Amino acid sequence: MDSRMEPPSARIEDGVFLGFVLIVSIAFALVIEPFFAAILWGVIAAILFAPVNQALLGIMPRRRNSSAALTLLLIIALVIVPAIILSIALAQEATIFAAKVQSGEINFARMFAQFQASLPGWAAAFLERLGITNFATVREMLSEGIASSFRTVATQALQIGQSAFSFLMALGVMLYLTFFLLRDGPRLAAMVDRAAPMRTAHRRALINQFVIVTRATIKGSIVVAIVQGLIGGIIFWALGLPGALLWGVLMGCFSLIPAVGTGLVWVPVAIYLFVTGAWVSGLILAFCGMFVIGMVDNILRPVLVGRDTRIPDYVVLITTLGGIDLFGFNGIVIGPVIAALFIATWNIVTKMRSGADGLEGPLTEENVSA
Repeated sequence: MDSRMEPPSARIEDGVFLGFVLIVSIAFALVIEPFFAAILWGVIAAILFAPVNQALLGIMPRRRNSSAALTLLLIIALVIVPAIILSIALAQEATIFAAKVQSGEINFARMFAQFQASLPGWAAAFLERLGITNFATVREMLSEGIASSFRTVATQALQIGQSAFSFLMALGVMLYLTFFLLRDGPRLAAMVDRAAPMRTAHRRALINQFVIVTRATIKGSIVVAIVQGLIGGIIFWALGLPGALLWGVLMGCFSLIPAVGTGLVWVPVAIYLFVTGAWVSGLILAFCGMFVIGMVDNILRPVLVGRDTRIPDYVVLITTLGGIDLFGFNGIVIGPVIAALFIATWNIVTKMRSGADGLEGPLTEENVSA
């Protein structure tokens, strides 16, 4: 029946039903909000390891439970267990480093004084104009910016340590959800495909873009971060610098931020080595930072991600920083994914306005600039 011929009561009922759908959806989102991070990483794990699950299904067809369980055990062995071991080792390393700072073995005030004494006259005058003439001033400035961020991270880490039960519950939810997403993923994707109130071409383009960008973001960011952090930690260890594991993990974390990345760690350390007279170590660290650690991103990311799925670097930088600010660590993935969906959606709008039927194929920089 033509909607224009429907009685007013039917239109009112449809409106009430749509309102009810909206209310129920919002209520459901509020209910699952405490496990948002667990659900997000469960979806990501299922997307990343779906090819492995499909390969196992090819070996043992009609045994979806066994395939999903074996894939889940692989996730635990390759991701969860190493992450827990690394977290324990990192906590021990951070404790040792903090003890050295507290005992005066690592004296930041003395380091700053040595750095200031080694500066040429024009640089010292520039610092004086900025009001940076003693370590107390620098410490106060840092406490308003970077230091406060580190304190926030440390506070969150402490809360995680104090709320072990909540952490284990979230981990259990993530693994439990991952199992069912691996087992029933294609069927659930088909249900979402049928339920989404969009044209078929638009709906499938957005779902395809979500999967592509999520997988590309993880492979292109997390894997590169692991490699850069590992290389950076080995270099620090080879140079005899204290806290090599701590610095390596920090470089891995900062490498998730495009453009600046690992330079936030190795550049200040290299400057410190130059100031303290360790010229050879400083030169080695600067060379390795620029031409070894820095080149990993340029070499590995195109191989892991593929050039056709890359978002422009300036978009990745802005959305990653914005995502971290809004969603914390989860924003590393959420920010670029939202950016990719934003670009894909507006590409669809452009195609519609030009008379085409939506967006097909992967996201490219040519599509972005079109």
